[in-house]
Amino acid sequence: MIPPAIRANPAGRRPAVLLVLLLLVGGVVWASQSVIALVEAGQGNAREFAIVYVGAFLLLAWQTTLAHLERPVRLDVGQWAWVDGLRVTVNVPVHNEAPTLLAACLWSLLGQTRLPQRVQVVVNGCSIEPYSRLLTEWQQGARALGVWAEAVQIEAASKRLAHLTTFLDDPADIFVTVDSDTVLDRNALAEGLKPFADARVQSVAGVGVALNWNRNLLTRLTNLWFVTFQLGLRSSLSTLGSVLVNSGALALYRSAVVHEGADGYAHETFLGRPVRLSDDSMLTTLAKLRGRTVQQPTCFAFTVLPERVGHHLRQQLRWMRGSFIRSWWRMRYLPLGSYAYWMHFAGWVNFVLSTIVFATLFVLRPAIDRRLVPSLLIIPVLVGYATALKYLLIRRDDEQLASQLGTFLLAPLVFLWSFIVLRPLRLYAIATCLSTGWGTRTGGVEVTGAAPKHLRQRRRSGRVRWQVAAVSVVAGCVAMGLHILNIL
Repeated sequence: MIPPAIRANPAGRRPAVLLVLLLLVGGVVWASQSVIALVEAGQGNAREFAIVYVGAFLLLAWQTTLAHLERPVRLDVGQWAWVDGLRVTVNVPVHNEAPTLLAACLWSLLGQTRLPQRVQVVVNGCSIEPYSRLLTEWQQGARALGVWAEAVQIEAASKRLAHLTTFLDDPADIFVTVDSDTVLDRNALAEGLKPFADARVQSVAGVGVALNWNRNLLTRLTNLWFVTFQLGLRSSLSTLGSVLVNSGALALYRSAVVHEGADGYAHETFLGRPVRLSDDSMLTTLAKLRGRTVQQPTCFAFTVLPERVGHHLRQQLRWMRGSFIRSWWRMRYLPLGSYAYWMHFAGWVNFVLSTIVFATLFVLRPAIDRRLVPSLLIIPVLVGYATALKYLLIRRDDEQLASQLGTFLLAPLVFLWSFIVLRPLRLYAIATCLSTGWGTRTGGVEVTGAAPKHLRQRRRSGRVRWQVAAVSVVAGCVAMGLHILNIL
């Protein structure tokens, strides 16, 4: 089961940078003018609201600039020879996983251009019996390739204990965490190891993309949001070595990160309650305390996204609770002078202020001039398209260009879902943060599927970069035109 070839298109980055920034700068002016007009049309002058919007746009423009400056690490022959000599151990925790997905995951590890030295599957909190046949066949294949492969079972349903079962007594240089529903691109490990040529780098995040992207509208929207977040906000943090959370699908760590933080990782509590979620963000935080945390934008992993709304909301709720808990860690332990600390702080300030402004304008004292409604709707639509442009810079063999463009056009739906559904859900997650259990896949398999077949790689040369540039030009012209009409 071989995953489709997938790679970023670095050539598509540069032509769109200035155009995207033009769009965002235009949005600053336009949003400011629209909010002032909105409030003045209702209950008096309140320019402080405009300041909040301007601050949010400037933060977005800064992050967009840094995201476009991210470049994959490339090594010369001598550097690669050193990195290739690192000993690599992979852990695959399994809890109520579909056997077909686990099989695809494990065989993709044996299809790597750079094989790991050891892979251990840890079945936690469920029976190993449904996987016995595929594990036997997989171990035979691993031995033929010289990979030490094994499977063990532990009683506790704990991803953290599953990780430590593999890593605590292992002499490897690099530890790799891979979710059991993830299929690695054939170059994933080779690309993910490259940043470790820099001794300051303590962890590397892979880029997760949906394995089941075309299952329904929900998986398309979630994949668009997932990719946009990774190649947007996370890329901006990676440029300055300050990634705050790695993908659970695929992440690589120096062994010292796990060995030094093992006790806290295994026994974390929040207000006296044991924490079983947010394992990826905790490992990333431990890595950040030791040095640089980065993302390698050419290191890809295919992961399964929820196919039902209920599962999607439970997953988001778990992530949001974990994010809130981890925020206390970051505020307490990250150095006050670090970029990671202040970007994390700015993110929370932006969330709180934007929530207050929205509640004030639309709930507490609604003062909407109907003529301004189109402006208030079009602003986030254009910004959504600007931030989602990175989605077009990934090429995969199992998705046609027309389908990719169609998914990109759904960006406004992603914004509406985030604002109308996920924002209130985040408030609920904060209010219920003491529910620190896992919350998903506790009653059996919730997602099913299989690895896509490999398709012949298509060559697009410069087409994608010009499409990205064209979308930026159109969006920028529309934003400027509507701003001029607003002024007139």
